[in-house]
Amino acid sequence: MRKRPFGTTRFMAAEIGLGCWQLGGNDWGSLDEKSAFEILAAALAAGVNFLDTADVYGDGRSETLIGRFLKSRAEEVFVATKLGRTAELYPDYYTEEAIRAATEASLARLGVEALDLTQLHCVPTEVLRRGEVFGWLRKLRDEGKIKHFGASVESMEEALLCLEQDGLTSLQIICNIFRQKPVSTLFAQARERGVALIVRLPLASGLLTGKWTTQSEFAESDHRHFNRDGQFFNVGETFAGLPFEQGVALADALKPSVPAGWTMSQMAQRWILDHDAVSVVIPGASRPEQARANAAVSDLPPLPGELHTRLREFYLAEVAPHIRGPY
Repeated sequence: MRKRPFGTTRFMAAEIGLGCWQLGGNDWGSLDEKSAFEILAAALAAGVNFLDTADVYGDGRSETLIGRFLKSRAEEVFVATKLGRTAELYPDYYTEEAIRAATEASLARLGVEALDLTQLHCVPTEVLRRGEVFGWLRKLRDEGKIKHFGASVESMEEALLCLEQDGLTSLQIICNIFRQKPVSTLFAQARERGVALIVRLPLASGLLTGKWTTQSEFAESDHRHFNRDGQFFNVGETFAGLPFEQGVALADALKPSVPAGWTMSQMAQRWILDHDAVSVVIPGASRPEQARANAAVSDLPPLPGELHTRLREFYLAEVAPHIRGPY
């Protein structure tokens, strides 16, 4: 697994990490503890050393499982968590005391003395604009409760607001073949400031596997069933903000562009890795073989320049007009 510097830290992140939303056992369908540990073990065996979770995933279950799993492991693993979307904070209860309480709860669930990275979890734009929350995070860092802080954002406006903050280590964004705005809006600025970029939803909730049809169905507890139109949280977190049927059609239209011998998933993740501003990509995995397949993308060669040009033109002409939600 190839590695990249994680911003200005000394940590070298495997360029493919593991998103751990699914370990919560909700929003992506049920997942038992045994399966969760098998996924984590497969990812680490494939060279993954970066895990991304949040306190709200399964009401703390994802953090708890990661903490228990890592107790018996000797590998150096960087665990990034998030805060800000629990009922104690969201949408307008952000206080220093509440941020501190959320941090202490994550420390206990993960079983560590200091969090490697805590990220503001898609908090309202106005909270970012006021900026006081960053001061609270700096205080927690100075106290040794957290080693680094960053923000997971929904829009490029929010990302650029965060870039103005001293001490910001990372930004987590949605970026994929169907959602290319960050490439022209954010990548150069983040690179210039030494801010790590964590890319989530590299496969647009599975659309960019090319496996779905308009008749595909998802479990009722899966956000791809209950949040297709943003009924419960930002629509951009589900299918990258595309209407499902439109997304399926767009994925089908991409199939002739997939290099011979490759899968669409490989092409989609390689496309992201070809941008050197990206520090780590965090695809999820519901099975061990998915974790291994995602990690293997690191060994693939870059996509041809001609293909990059074609994918950019496809995005601008065919995809961008259909994206919904903050972007």
